[in-house]
Amino acid sequence: MTVFFIGAGPGDPELITVKGQRLIHRCPVIIYAGSLVPAAVLEGHQAEQVVNSAELHLEQIIELMRAAHEKGQDVARVHSGDPSLYGAIGEQIRCLRARGIPFQIIPGVTAVAACAALLETELTLPDIAQSVILTRYADKTTMPAGEAFNSLAQHGTTMAIHLGVNHLERIVTELLPHYGADCPIAVVHRATWPDQDWAIGTLADIAQKVAAKGFRRTALIVVGRVLASDSFSESSLYRAGHAHLYRP
Repeated sequence: MTVFFIGAGPGDPELITVKGQRLIHRCPVIIYAGSLVPAAVLEGHQAEQVVNSAELHLEQIIELMRAAHEKGQDVARVHSGDPSLYGAIGEQIRCLRARGIPFQIIPGVTAVAACAALLETELTLPDIAQSVILTRYADKTTMPAGEAFNSLAQHGTTMAIHLGVNHLERIVTELLPHYGADCPIAVVHRATWPDQDWAIGTLADIAQKVAAKGFRRTALIVVGRVLASDSFSESSLYRAGHAHLYRP
């Protein structure tokens, strides 16, 4: 018996791995995050028990897993995006380890990857940005020492900000000294879902554009010069005259 933490992807039911889909189809117990995972992801399952974890607290979720463990039943624990990012699997894993229940993590397509695809951009461009910071804005959960938003912004590289749309004006204020008012920024609402929408602008005008859209939740903020730059060097990998293992 194994609990499989499965990344269902950002919303489009086709953006799940073959392995994740196969496990959903064969596991007799499915526990899925119904507030973020579309029901279409579960199509084709033959599970005898399907539970929406949005209605449960941690202890109830672990009890379902424990009961399945006693019956020798595999569990498909389905999370949105990739479960290793803001998936709250750490606390579940801690409980499973304490009970001796085996588990595996099946990666998924992240919301950041989905937004980059929608925005038709590469998040790491030569001369522009070679690092991507994935973070969130402090709200109910404080940030650990050294991860203050302003400190991360000082790097000036591509940044993807989760769970921050309701604090957009404050985020812009903290970004401005490090990125400049003309820096491009995008706010993507429910990327890859049928009702996906987005606003693209600069730090100077994005707050007004997002207010006009009415985004309040389930939105990702992406900021950085990569969003609007054609002035970058070509990569060494495909440059003529650059030799490597496959092209002597």
